[in-house]
Amino acid sequence: MLGQESVGISSDKVEAWITLAGGQVAPVSFQLAKGPIAPFSVAPWAEEGLDLPMILKALRGDFFCMPFGGNDEPYGTEKYPIHGETANSTWTIESQEASEVRMSLDTVIRKGHVNKKVWVIPGETAIYQRHTVSGMNGPMCFGHHAMLKFKTCGFVSLAPFEFGQVFPGQFEDPVIGGYSSLKPGAQFSSLDSVPANDGTKSDLTVYPAREGFEDLVMVYARRDADFGWTAVHFPEEGYIWFSLKDPRILSGTVMWHSNGGRHYSPWSGRHRGILGLEEVTSSFHWGLSGSAARSDAGDAGFRTTIELNPELPLVVNTIMGVCPADGFVGHVTRVEKGAEGVRLFDAKGHSISVQLQIDQLYGS
Repeated sequence: MLGQESVGISSDKVEAWITLAGGQVAPVSFQLAKGPIAPFSVAPWAEEGLDLPMILKALRGDFFCMPFGGNDEPYGTEKYPIHGETANSTWTIESQEASEVRMSLDTVIRKGHVNKKVWVIPGETAIYQRHTVSGMNGPMCFGHHAMLKFKTCGFVSLAPFEFGQVFPGQFEDPVIGGYSSLKPGAQFSSLDSVPANDGTKSDLTVYPAREGFEDLVMVYARRDADFGWTAVHFPEEGYIWFSLKDPRILSGTVMWHSNGGRHYSPWSGRHRGILGLEEVTSSFHWGLSGSAARSDAGDAGFRTTIELNPELPLVVNTIMGVCPADGFVGHVTRVEKGAEGVRLFDAKGHSISVQLQIDQLYGS
């Protein structure tokens, strides 16, 4: 599928493909009354046969990263590839049914085992993922790397957060053709007022924006929350994309704005209108060494790693889906659990109910 050996699952409302290389989930098509919706991005070079690392060759949709980040620096004797072995190894299919696939991976750099389950449920416009990590010991950063393609303007919303910061380093290097627009290290309390390099404030709740630039920011969820969400309303296309998580497992959200700011290969200025909404426990994209080190977020009391116990598996669940936006105005302002799933609200109090198995966020 689109240049990669993939396995497919489907229901009456969803068709999804998962690559064996890196376990990347896309394309995914959700069937709404107005027609199919395919919100996830696929890299423009997917079928060009370029000689690239596995993660870049397959780059699409969403995938599980462990350790999350660039991993430029080793952690002790552990030297990981970008986003870890889970994003750069070939997964083994353990079982497959029409609406569910189970895959597995034995890790080498830090010996352990990861089980992947991806499934859809009839009647629902959502896709479920569960990763179970066992046999490992020591600190680890990890997360999901969802990427959306913005064909039209979208209104971006996150659950209430306590701490927000622009990446406190050089995210892109102009010497090699990479450009960023936001002020490195700037802290913010609202997505609509984030300091930029030119002294102005940027509104990160509307995208695409800042064409010709790549930027990275991160926010950490409220520490008393038991439910986390991210949402994008696409008014011209008439739908809302959403992602749900347990913030006690995935403490933060990385926002990667990729809008033509990389002119080196394979990006070549053509990766545009892509927004990464990445639910993680990490410190930006530094990888394990950086996430385990001191950081502003860590100093403020936010979790950037989890201490793995070989006797106690780590279970990471996510739900991503879409719903029609009939009558919806502007941004999603809140998401609440309901008896049959979740309810999304706009600023005028209008709401949309979405049928989901919300208890799967906390399942094992």
